[in-house]
Amino acid sequence: MRRFSAEYLEHTRRGMWEDGRDALADLELASRERVLDVGCGTGELTRVLAAEADGAVGDGGATEAGATVIGVDADPELLSVARDAERGTDAGARIDYLAGDATRLPVGDDAVDLSVCQALLINLPDPTAAVRELARVSEDLVAAVEPDNADVRVASSVDAEERLEREAREAYVDGVETNVALGDRVREAFDAAGLVDVRTRRYVHEKRTEPPYAEAALRSAARKASGAGLADHRDELVAATSEAAYDDLRRRWREMGREVVDAIGAEEYERVEYVPFDVTVGRVE
Repeated sequence: MRRFSAEYLEHTRRGMWEDGRDALADLELASRERVLDVGCGTGELTRVLAAEADGAVGDGGATEAGATVIGVDADPELLSVARDAERGTDAGARIDYLAGDATRLPVGDDAVDLSVCQALLINLPDPTAAVRELARVSEDLVAAVEPDNADVRVASSVDAEERLEREAREAYVDGVETNVALGDRVREAFDAAGLVDVRTRRYVHEKRTEPPYAEAALRSAARKASGAGLADHRDELVAATSEAAYDDLRRRWREMGREVVDAIGAEEYERVEYVPFDVTVGRVE
């Protein structure tokens, strides 16, 4: 299981679902009573689920209060950040957090009516084992929201950024130990876990950077100029290429980063990153 910092998760998931939640329609969130968010990290998706699953629809069509969303993660530091963030929200459903491993969830059989994960399976050596565990704890639906990292696109006003992002991404996909571009293998894992009525919708998360620049954009530019962002994935990049190739890429990356910093100073920098997520949902038979 790969681990990530709270800062990394906040950066990669910032703004997800704010521009629309149609791709979550098959989760039937308005009728959920008990939802489990597995590998919840700092709780970005947990809070979205709580906002949507704010009560179950009763026999008379009225909404009954009492929906609960439980976030589970193996990292106690991430759970601490999630709890702090949850205190500042007005989510309709109750939110609880538990420490636990995705392949040994700390809840019983059929404990929830929806178990879901986001960007979890791509970081596991055996995604099917996790899907089976998600199916064990759910009496109804299982969902996986997984990015297709091989299909990420970047448009930037700094020409070198598009080219270098693509070069680094291709090397990273080749060098990382897990499959970060699962694609149809998610559906295969759902089939292997015995789930039925499997369907998939695509959501494209657009991350925009434009004037006036947020503090996060300034930090990201500084990390490009120092090479720190690329260094976070040094092991994967070296595994796919070589030490010399990585050093050359980092040199060019830092040059590009300095161009980004200069363009921000002139308020001329714009960037859009398109990250596709496939939302796969299946029903427990």
